[in-house]
Amino acid sequence: MDLQAFKQRILPVQGRLFRLAQLFLRNREEAEDALQDVLLRLWTNRQQLETYTSIEALAVQMTKNLCLDKLKAHSRRNYADEATLLGIQTTDASPYRQVEVADSAELMRALIDELPEQQKLILHLRDVEEYSFEEIEQVTGVSINNIRVILSRARQRLRQNYLKVNDYEAGH
Repeated sequence: MDLQAFKQRILPVQGRLFRLAQLFLRNREEAEDALQDVLLRLWTNRQQLETYTSIEALAVQMTKNLCLDKLKAHSRRNYADEATLLGIQTTDASPYRQVEVADSAELMRALIDELPEQQKLILHLRDVEEYSFEEIEQVTGVSINNIRVILSRARQRLRQNYLKVNDYEAGH
């Protein structure tokens, strides 16, 4: 694979890889480092890339594994941009609403962090990166039926825990 082919096949997925790294590492600089490391590894092994069915799936898998290795080596850090997590536009919001959004985003991050790694990954790939079930199957090696079950359980758990926290806070 030459430089031009590498640019055409790998560079378009950089944003997805970066967001995935940020999901795991919770730190922009570490996510950038992880992305650079993955890109370097892909470039170094560019001659073998043609043997893979999906280079994007390989890159996502490499990013996930690298991030999990980094997490084992040291503790987690901050996550960026609360409003994006909740999909809420805050540019015209009142200061009260901005604080409310930040609090809700912080709660959602905490609840997502409590999910098992597989649920967290599949939820991110489907709801944030908008991967198809087939793409998630390629990346994770989990069957589509199991992906649907895992996704449903993750969403249900988030919903229950979110409501539980809000009911508790409303009661006190």
